[in-house]
Amino acid sequence: MAGSVVILSGGLDSTVCMALASREAPAPPLALTFDYGQRHRVEVDRAAAVAGAFGAEHLVVRLDTSAWGGSALTDPSIAVPDAAGGTGHTAHGDTGAAAIPVTYVPARNSIFLSVALGVAEARGADDVWIGVNAVDYSGYPDCRPAFVDAFRRVAELGQRRGVAGHPVGIRAPLIDMTKAAIVRLGIELGAPLHLTWSCYAGGPAPCRRCDACVLRERGFAEAGVVDPALPG
Repeated sequence: MAGSVVILSGGLDSTVCMALASREAPAPPLALTFDYGQRHRVEVDRAAAVAGAFGAEHLVVRLDTSAWGGSALTDPSIAVPDAAGGTGHTAHGDTGAAAIPVTYVPARNSIFLSVALGVAEARGADDVWIGVNAVDYSGYPDCRPAFVDAFRRVAELGQRRGVAGHPVGIRAPLIDMTKAAIVRLGIELGAPLHLTWSCYAGGPAPCRRCDACVLRERGFAEAGVVDPALPG
């Protein structure tokens, strides 16, 4: 059985989480990826490649969040904004409703963590790892420490393991790190950053204009490192 479950999107942060979890465990963690109708579905393929690099089992859960819409990532009628357009990046705890961008997917991390806790309990895993970040991020309310703490309480109250006094732990090791620090940590751990994908636009190559691309590019620049996933 897997000792831990890592929510692996195929992006930079979750890949660094995968590297951290792998370093702590004698066996590869289970990599859990969600195919939720996102326009940048290429990240699912990148997640498979990252899981393969770690020799990990890769479980893909399919959800159709496009059925209820409400996000530029799942509704093709809503354009993914450029970061410079004023509806994108919000940093350092600014989570006012007006600041939350249209790329926010309603309840995404709530769904992901709920499923991950179920998988962990079913597989006998002790921890769920999630790469949420509350410093250099897009202002999503489900990336904050208070949100993660709330789910720890859910694990204590809503699962058999929790009632028995052995709740599944939720690990969010990157939550207080800058993107540059995450890049440096990934390099230190030897994480396969060249396999990762961050762009929201879902084209054949990163658009380098959306919020995710701009945050990633800035992180690599501040770390003084060339992004190995960009075309040479």
